[in-house]
Amino acid sequence: MGSVTATEAKNALGAVLERVLVEGRVAITKHDEVKAVMLSVREYEALKAAQGDALASLAADFDSLVERMQGPRARQAGRDLFDATAEQLGEAAVAAADHRD
Repeated sequence: MGSVTATEAKNALGAVLERVLVEGRVAITKHDEVKAVMLSVREYEALKAAQGDALASLAADFDSLVERMQGPRARQAGRDLFDATAEQLGEAAVAAADHRD
């Protein structure tokens, strides 16, 4: 990605805009540090579309998880958890920790 200084962007906005249209994006720096990025509409729309797909995927994953948690097997596991003794919970915690290693 190309870059221009903030001063260049201020003084030659038209030229910077032309670069953005050709390159898709241009970083704007101040004191040698990127402070902003100017995007073409095409780049912006692509980012928005990608973000929407990610959110839709997360929503679907969440809905699936909630559905599994409401099934009979999950309900029974919840009942078993609340009925477990402290010793049984401790054994389960140790077994789970061993299984992670």
